[in-house]
Amino acid sequence: MQISLGRRLSVVLLTHNCATRVGETLDRLVELHVPVVVVDNASSDGTDALVRHHPSLQLVSLSENLGAAGRNVGARRVGTPYIAFCDDDEWFELDGLHRAVELLDRHPSLALVSGRILVDPDGRLDPICAEMAESPLPDGAGVPGAVLLGFMAGAVVVRRSAFEQVGGYDRRFFMGGEEETLALPLAKRGWQMRYVEEVVIHHQPSMANASRLRHYGVRNTIVNAWLHRPVRSAARWTWFIIRTTPSRWQMVRGVAMAVRCVPWVLRERSPMRPELDQWLRMLEDRRRTATPTRRRADSVPW
Repeated sequence: MQISLGRRLSVVLLTHNCATRVGETLDRLVELHVPVVVVDNASSDGTDALVRHHPSLQLVSLSENLGAAGRNVGARRVGTPYIAFCDDDEWFELDGLHRAVELLDRHPSLALVSGRILVDPDGRLDPICAEMAESPLPDGAGVPGAVLLGFMAGAVVVRRSAFEQVGGYDRRFFMGGEEETLALPLAKRGWQMRYVEEVVIHHQPSMANASRLRHYGVRNTIVNAWLHRPVRSAARWTWFIIRTTPSRWQMVRGVAMAVRCVPWVLRERSPMRPELDQWLRMLEDRRRTATPTRRRADSVPW
């Protein structure tokens, strides 16, 4: 007998200036019959008006764009133990959400389930999912799925208590590779993360805001390395980012932004245990040998 999904899980959708695309996503979320909180990151194109056409959805209109930290606002509005996070161009299949809740109920050490992303309209598999499915990391916890140290922020189901324990998304990072700001603190506290193919997310990619975020991705991955990694590993990863970022302008801008973070990074720096760093280096080595079409220099190793 299936559980009552709405008592266990809520959806938090993050949106910003996507009025031309968000309507279909809202329709799909309504069909799930679970609590849905839509966090509008200070849109100026009428996105909030579209959300109000769906009285079953709870709208939170922010007066400023908090970036990924807008998800924290949504998480505080839900009353369920699990949260499915999605963006305004993505939605979950119902059966997959049941599977995620089943796993989270059964495995108390599991903090996050990352799903299989199908890129519409042709339903092709997102290449990052193929990489996650091939994760070489060992499972020492007996939790089903491929072991992860990273994920895609708009395609996950999380345990709310774990999310809150590490403070959610750090507002200082805004957007762009923000997954690291959650994944590394979770891993350092011993939480498990898994890629589970039965959890399916449909994605209709929108590039509306992507070009404005690339330098943030460069900054964020460098800053996270120096916050959480031993010096040698942080330096190694920084050099890789500098060498492989396709746009020199975006690289220079991102590095300059990272330099401005040095004072607070030095205050808060807390290197992870050697075993965890070794696992990250294993993933990074695989990423270095990946083909350019499958490698994103400013993304967290999965």
